[in-house]
Amino acid sequence: MAELHPSIVALVSLAANIAANHPKQGLCQVDKLKEYGVAREQIDLVIEIARHIRDEAAQALDASFDAAYLEGFQPAKPRLKADPFANIAVVEGGACCTPTKSGQSCC
Repeated sequence: MAELHPSIVALVSLAANIAANHPKQGLCQVDKLKEYGVAREQIDLVIEIARHIRDEAAQALDASFDAAYLEGFQPAKPRLKADPFANIAVVEGGACCTPTKSGQSCC
């Protein structure tokens, strides 16, 4: 099995900590990255991408909550015969994600 360079592991861990809102915020990984000689610009880019993904996830959750919340105030709909195809997801648009503020792709 191929191993990842410790700097790559630290970058991935930093991004995961930020995207997951981990209480330690990935600061330990930042120290390791500095020890490995990773450029600040590269660390900043990883931080930007991780925050962008975290913010997109939060917006999607908020939108889902808002829709469910508003639906709770709608009059009851008449029950229809179950359609086995009604719950198939439809994907709109071709992008898997939107770019960060600086234009960096997160895909």
